[in-house]
Amino acid sequence: MTEIWLKTNRRALCFGAAFALLLGCAGAVLGTGLFGRIENGILRLAGWLLVSLALLMLANLAWQARRPRLAYEPGRLLVFLRSGGPIRVPLEIVEGFLLGQAPGLLPGKRLLDAPTSSVVIRLAERAEEWAMLEVKPALGSWCGHYVTLRGTWCEPLSVDLVHRLNARLAEVKRQPHGGQPDGRQPRGRQAAP
Repeated sequence: MTEIWLKTNRRALCFGAAFALLLGCAGAVLGTGLFGRIENGILRLAGWLLVSLALLMLANLAWQARRPRLAYEPGRLLVFLRSGGPIRVPLEIVEGFLLGQAPGLLPGKRLLDAPTSSVVIRLAERAEEWAMLEVKPALGSWCGHYVTLRGTWCEPLSVDLVHRLNARLAEVKRQPHGGQPDGRQPRGRQAAP
């Protein structure tokens, strides 16, 4: 069972949906010839192609809205920073969450380096295989045992939210078996007598 810890930024997705709807409406006007007689078959075809593109964009945005940025399943932190499935990080190497800042990487020269809030996940240095991973740069970065999730694509970030993430992390780590899905003890910890 998956528990969502950090949601995606649905407000940003709504802006994308508004653009897709405008594109779809313009395409429908061209495709149907609603305003005036459009005899040109190429223009009508282009209109229906725009409608199809808008529908694909809306489907993609709906799929993105359902994906969290962080989730938990027993023994693993699920990090959604690339296409496809989540990156399943063993809970035993997740040390904590921090509130930070990172470049927003928004379109346009003026906004490219504009700072945005971010959530930083600190991973244990002993886990060398988790030091660097390739992720989608617009969503975040993964470098040197620090995973940064850009706030542009997350629900609104605050100190309280980071405190809740750290409290929940501590809670699941205290669960029997250290939150491991198969009941085994994490490396370096002994079972309580």
